[in-house]
Amino acid sequence: MFNKPYRWVVLMAFFGVAAMSQMLWLNFAPLVSFIEIKYGVSELMVSSLLLSFPLLYVVLSIHSGTMIDKKGYRYVIILGSIISTAFACLRIYEASFYMLLIGQTGIAIGQPYIINGISKLISDWFDKEHSAMATGIGTAGMLIGMALGMGLTPVLNDKFGFQQTMIVFAAVSLLLTMIFIFFGKENNIEKSKAIAVSAIQEIKILFKSKTLLLLFIISFLAIGFFNGLTTWLEPILKPNDINAEQVGMVGAYIILGGIAGSVIIPAISDKFRMRKPFLILGCFVTMALLYPLCLSGSITLISILGGLIGFFFLPGYALLLSMCEAESGAEKAGTATGVLMLAGNAGAVVVIILMPLVKGDEALWTNAIYLMIVLLVLTLLLAFRLKETSTKSEE
Repeated sequence: MFNKPYRWVVLMAFFGVAAMSQMLWLNFAPLVSFIEIKYGVSELMVSSLLLSFPLLYVVLSIHSGTMIDKKGYRYVIILGSIISTAFACLRIYEASFYMLLIGQTGIAIGQPYIINGISKLISDWFDKEHSAMATGIGTAGMLIGMALGMGLTPVLNDKFGFQQTMIVFAAVSLLLTMIFIFFGKENNIEKSKAIAVSAIQEIKILFKSKTLLLLFIISFLAIGFFNGLTTWLEPILKPNDINAEQVGMVGAYIILGGIAGSVIIPAISDKFRMRKPFLILGCFVTMALLYPLCLSGSITLISILGGLIGFFFLPGYALLLSMCEAESGAEKAGTATGVLMLAGNAGAVVVIILMPLVKGDEALWTNAIYLMIVLLVLTLLLAFRLKETSTKSEE
């Protein structure tokens, strides 16, 4: 059992591999048009580089969650990090689009084994009164990775070229994986002995909770919305004369706002021992700002709106994880997180595919923007129906 200050070392080691996972995912989000031209492939083919992540998360999320409950989060996070790093190295071979796709697919396989470990790690090292703050810091790592993926990739690509950019990200991934291997220790968590209970049986138990069921549906809608927005941000803003590098900057502002919000809002949530009001606030603010964000031609205004959306909406991810762990209990936290993230990534798959279909042959993405607003309205309505869970920490 380690001393208490060491928990921050473990959390920051996870911060690094979580950032790595998201960074590798969103490398190509601001380069959709560039990759279309470079490889002579369609917009839909390019979207598969991003779509593979939520799709494989749906397939592997339950397995990764139950594996975390039974083998421990350290083992599973290291496994996911090694897989992701190995396939990041494959992307260095730039001659073939399909090699790039294989690399992205391998990274996507590793992602749920990294990200789903957060709830178990937090319950192992942090008490209930600080769980939302710690989860917020952990998710801030994911957001920093997203910011680097969206903001840094086009800059490196313009300055050094595509292959050198892939080399940089592969090297960073290797470094962050080694840091977690050396410093990402477990504390005193007991691995589940209930091996005879199948994943399906565990999920059935979780679904008996109305609160968890609502959290899973909210995750489907909210994460679906956000993935749809980040995936198609460049073509949405392109008719407004916003170029790829500016889109990367806007994406970075969204994520940077989310980083600040993920540290500040969960900490306030812990202080007041309330989650629900902050989820409602985040949905409402995002719903109000989304339409002007997508239609404005002013890069300054878009950047400000993006930062505000990030600040208020993205902390909801940490709050959902905290509420999920509080409702399911520490012993089922891995599986519950797996289901929550499965629902979210299923939503991502649906929304990413649906947005261009709703857009149709029109040059503008107006119908797709309306679709995202509808998703936020539904999320807001369901958030009002949630039962507050944070008071369970006092039992």
